[in-house]
Amino acid sequence: MNDESTAALDSMDWAILVELQNDARLSYAELSRRVALSPSAVIERVRRLEALGVITGYHAVVNPARVGLGIQAIVRLKYPGTAHQPLHRLIADRPEILRCHRVTGDECYVIHVVTKDVARLEQVVDDLARLGSLTTHIVYSTLLPRRTLTAPSAADE
Repeated sequence: MNDESTAALDSMDWAILVELQNDARLSYAELSRRVALSPSAVIERVRRLEALGVITGYHAVVNPARVGLGIQAIVRLKYPGTAHQPLHRLIADRPEILRCHRVTGDECYVIHVVTKDVARLEQVVDDLARLGSLTTHIVYSTLLPRRTLTAPSAADE
């Protein structure tokens, strides 16, 4: 399904995207070598992908435990009503909240939290509990921390 918000990408765009997702620090020269395209053509394509909003940024992947944030939790929040500003403010004020997804199903939100210890997690959970009922799951381990997006197969279209 292709709509106005979806960029039309060819196989070279996808090759560039895969390489950059695996290592965003690649020089244009190395990226052009890996995808077998001239550096100027790679630069032009990367800039186009950025302008289209396909590439939205570049970042370092940080291991939370190695920086003193060894407790990770997934919090599922049932949020009553439709006035969601208190939650938006809490998310903005709490750096421990890494991600918040509004979802379908029994819960309204799924929230990824990292903290230095269980006591700090309890404080974050208590703040969230003021907004609605919740269930907290402490993460033992992460089997798939991040996956590279690849071109959809013909069967997916």
